[in-house]
Amino acid sequence: MEKILEVKNIEKYYGTKTNLSKAIDNISFEVDKGEFVGIMGASGSGKTTLLNCISTIDKVTAGHIVINGKDITRLKGNNLNKFRREELGFIFQDFNLLDTLTAYENIALALTIQKVNAKEIEKRVKDIAQKLDIAQILNKYPYQVSGGQKQRIASARAIITNPKLVLADEPTGALDSKSARQLLENFETLNQKMDATILMVTHDAFTASYASRILFIKDGKIFNELVKGNDTRKQFFEKIIEVQTLLGGDLNDVI
Repeated sequence: MEKILEVKNIEKYYGTKTNLSKAIDNISFEVDKGEFVGIMGASGSGKTTLLNCISTIDKVTAGHIVINGKDITRLKGNNLNKFRREELGFIFQDFNLLDTLTAYENIALALTIQKVNAKEIEKRVKDIAQKLDIAQILNKYPYQVSGGQKQRIASARAIITNPKLVLADEPTGALDSKSARQLLENFETLNQKMDATILMVTHDAFTASYASRILFIKDGKIFNELVKGNDTRKQFFEKIIEVQTLLGGDLNDVI
């Protein structure tokens, strides 16, 4: 299998020499092309820091992160910006859509920045809008559509550039249960039909059950790993709950 992401012995410290806090403690793992991997762990476990390092928002203290053969821990300035723009897709809890742009313009923006010609942009936007069932709202502004539709617009924007890796940070956190289910089904479409490689942080076992593999983080380390395999989503969900129980604490705090 082609490796899209390689995380190699990364560490992340915060604070001063006299008061150091280790957020990530020698974590290593890999994600293959076409995988849908979830990251879970108790609040303060280091999972958000991990995602921030992979997304280039934060820098590791030690170790290496390789995405599509490029060591992002060595990239700087314009090279890092170019890599982030062309190789990564982002889906956030609060959508991060531009209110002054229509759905079509929000989705097309990344392609416009890459100087893709207008005819090609139109073709690609309409194609992905059809797959995510938002073709009928392309001319509407974010304030004119529902939360679920906003998240699907954000998903389309994240995948439109054919990024090597899509990073999702609590993507269902701001959605009601119906919208969350619809979004997760769209994630399945992105993953299975469009071969998108997805890495998702979530606090929710139901959301995590849509992934093919879960990494559980505890005290900055990988505590456990679950692979869905031939399990049904319900069976996988039950196994996730069991690991959450092992992690300890109130299940509602497992994020």
